[in-house]
Amino acid sequence: MDPKIAEFIDSLTRYARTCPEHRSLADDYAGFAVLAPDVFTRAHLAGHFTGSAWVVSRDGERALLLHHAKLDRWLQPGGHADGDTDIAAVALREAEEETGLPGLVVESGIFDLDRHCIPARGAEPEHWHWDVRYVVRCSGDGTPRLNNESRAFAWRAIDELAGDGSLDPSIRRMAARWLAR
Repeated sequence: MDPKIAEFIDSLTRYARTCPEHRSLADDYAGFAVLAPDVFTRAHLAGHFTGSAWVVSRDGERALLLHHAKLDRWLQPGGHADGDTDIAAVALREAEEETGLPGLVVESGIFDLDRHCIPARGAEPEHWHWDVRYVVRCSGDGTPRLNNESRAFAWRAIDELAGDGSLDPSIRRMAARWLAR
């Protein structure tokens, strides 16, 4: 087994110990990681790994959400692994690209797992994103900049996110998990 994939599977095992309600999901992720060599690329049409960032302010009181242009929803920054098996690096790269914020730092360990279906669009068939989420802390006070992937940004108080029924359930789950840490 590729040592980087073995390291990724070890990180899933550690995550399952800290988040027992996701033990079965973490096991599914580990099995998916060794299913085929292209599960870390978009070439695996049934589904593939993505990395996301739960971007928190320096003081840890607020999280940054972006209004996703294609999906028309408030979400965390994230994107495709594109062959990179270091999903923490993917989450950081996506946060940097999508927000333009300087001085972002990934905190160690998987923060959340979320497997979700992406609807068919154009020539792209319906498929699954096996999303691995990491805490990414903002070390400065920069202002995010818009790009073609987002319509707006909002720094929101994390305690408010946990109870906001208009948001994706996974955002509320991450907010609750952050508050419980």
